[in-house]
Amino acid sequence: MAEQKPAETAKAERDPVTGLLLGEDDRNRCWWHGGLEDYQRYHDTEWGWPVDEDRRLFEKICLEGFQSGLSWLTILRKRDAFRAAFANFEFERVAEFTEADVERCLQDSGIVRHRRKIESTINNARRALELRQEFGTLAAYFWSFEPKPQNRPEKLDFATAKTLGKTAESTELSKDLKKRGWSFVGPTTVYAFMQSMGMVNDHLEGCCCRESVEAARTAFKRPVKR
Repeated sequence: MAEQKPAETAKAERDPVTGLLLGEDDRNRCWWHGGLEDYQRYHDTEWGWPVDEDRRLFEKICLEGFQSGLSWLTILRKRDAFRAAFANFEFERVAEFTEADVERCLQDSGIVRHRRKIESTINNARRALELRQEFGTLAAYFWSFEPKPQNRPEKLDFATAKTLGKTAESTELSKDLKKRGWSFVGPTTVYAFMQSMGMVNDHLEGCCCRESVEAARTAFKRPVKR
């Protein structure tokens, strides 16, 4: 998976053929949560479920930027601290951050203290305001890059999943964001964002969440430009 790395201290091993991991509840899931309670909860209740709330979308793409070079579990476990540091990712407020806020964040041991990524989050908040002005919502912009059904495998097997890191659509979205002045939005980061926000369903075939996530995606009303 583009977004995920194996959990640091996995409690169980995946099936080498299917990539599935059997949980204590006797349900099969994608392997990458490693049986860790908080990671499994994220897998079950957030990853792949469609999102159209602008604040959550902004949070997701910013955290994917912070994740670059690290494991997602590290970011997940720091998420509350990130929310506190970045005004709950309300981009209207983050856009008003100053150098003093950058220095404050650099002193915050609860988050990833990387100056360029902190500055990128502030920059991207300002760019998000511009996107909303143009499209009405961030959701309308992002969902306009959803892959067409014929560009997606009907069933996602483990072998295919292992090769996913970026796609034509994530590359296109990445290029457009960079053209608009966003940073830390390379095609691999963007594909991880697309997985996280439910633009694609990359739960493996046989995962207990795949069908319910796909049903939610089918029922989901795609936002459009206002």
